[in-house]
Amino acid sequence: MKKIGWIGTGVMGNHMCGHILDGGFPVRVYNRTFEKAQALVDRGAVWCDSPAAVAARSDIIFAIVGFPQDVRAVFLGRNGIVGHAPDGAIVVDMTTSEPALAVEIAQAAEQQRLFALDAPVSGGDVGARDGKLAIMVGGEPSVYEQVLPLFERMGQNIALMGGPGAGQHTKMSNQILIASTMIGVVESLLYATRAGLDLDAVIDVIGQGAASSWSINNLGRRIVQGDFKPGFFIKHFIKDMGIALAEAERMHLSLPGLSLARQFYISAAALGHEADGTQGLYKVLQRLNAM
Repeated sequence: MKKIGWIGTGVMGNHMCGHILDGGFPVRVYNRTFEKAQALVDRGAVWCDSPAAVAARSDIIFAIVGFPQDVRAVFLGRNGIVGHAPDGAIVVDMTTSEPALAVEIAQAAEQQRLFALDAPVSGGDVGARDGKLAIMVGGEPSVYEQVLPLFERMGQNIALMGGPGAGQHTKMSNQILIASTMIGVVESLLYATRAGLDLDAVIDVIGQGAASSWSINNLGRRIVQGDFKPGFFIKHFIKDMGIALAEAERMHLSLPGLSLARQFYISAAALGHEADGTQGLYKVLQRLNAM
């Protein structure tokens, strides 16, 4: 049985690592704050005090952290994974990050006789908890096949999208779609509120027709309940949209809808909602309409 390393035990990583533990795999974990890994340690994971310590005793090392600078430090830093994993180990970045950084990690891994995959996910905290994430993978097919049984413990919709960086490019397409969809969700519910409708009843109907989306059926319900806890942080979504816009500019691609959506989310952060879930966008447009 492969020895697994896991770095990053936040809103998503905690559940994802938990599914690996449930499979009976030996797991070593690291997180910047021990408290967020405590529950996994209580279930049998072995705590390590650095990414290097996790990597040194693992065959497959997963990481899901916050920002590209965190990814760079975890994988390529002095106490990072790539410099300390044993020959032949597989390193897997599940953070939503920059496609170019995924390629850089893959090249650095190859130089150290390692193998790398970029495998960002979609589905939020609910998908992570239920093991129903979408997982978009970039890398070599033979490496993907080795890790697939572990991906299947975390998700249901799993696909190899191409070489290094392809997983991250696919996730950018995902985030671009969500960005504008969330504006529609919020404006739809504000309109229904002003019209005096029962919001749950509205979602029951429109959530099953042509306007159906994961966002209206899941985050729309949270908005109605006044639940703005993060399944995915606004601050991380702003990061993702920034990456997508930078990639679009590099490809000479104009995405005005994404640009507008990002400005609304930057407003949300400026108003103190950066640690809310993405459904916190509702508060910005609610305030704009004095509702």
